[in-house]
Amino acid sequence: MRHRKAGVHLSRTSAHRKALFSNLVAALLTNERIRTTDAKAKETRRLAERTITWARRVGDVLTKKPDRRSTEESARVVHAVRMARRVVRDRGAVLKLFDEIAPRFEGRRGGYTRIVKLGQRPGDAAPMSLLELLPDEGGASSAPAETPDKGGAGKAAKPAADKGTAAKGEGKAAKGEGKAPAKAKAEKKAAAPQEKGAKSSKK
Repeated sequence: MRHRKAGVHLSRTSAHRKALFSNLVAALLTNERIRTTDAKAKETRRLAERTITWARRVGDVLTKKPDRRSTEESARVVHAVRMARRVVRDRGAVLKLFDEIAPRFEGRRGGYTRIVKLGQRPGDAAPMSLLELLPDEGGASSAPAETPDKGGAGKAAKPAADKGTAAKGEGKAAKGEGKAPAKAKAEKKAAAPQEKGAKSSKK
């Protein structure tokens, strides 16, 4: 029985497993998106969300300059950084966590990541997933704002197309006008023998 033994073994020793998940969480914080197996993605999400929560809890203190923080606030930040460093050994990833990622999720309580299933990996048919941080809500809302501009450009292009069709129509009309005199000449030639026959019958 595995009472009170959370997590997965993944056929690795404890040291290897800790190093693996430390690197995966660091890669997720650095690149904001990683592709791995389902089992690793689920375990990495558990550790990553705990780490992000440590940084989010001191988000109000991070907005202040270091020299403006009280002793208690500075102690809170140091404690949060140390707790994050227990999981993430990469210093650059920790700096990005506290500078960029924590302010993004300041008003969010959990659920900072999402897993997208990608199917099976060729070779061993292992189920693969894409683990990524949720995008910034401000950036997501600005994306649809660009859509009307594209639609407007499409509408602006329509009059140009109409002009092209109008030009084609004028060209056809000009060709039709060119054909009209030819038709009139042919009708005159056809009518000429009939008039000659009518004159001869009068004589």
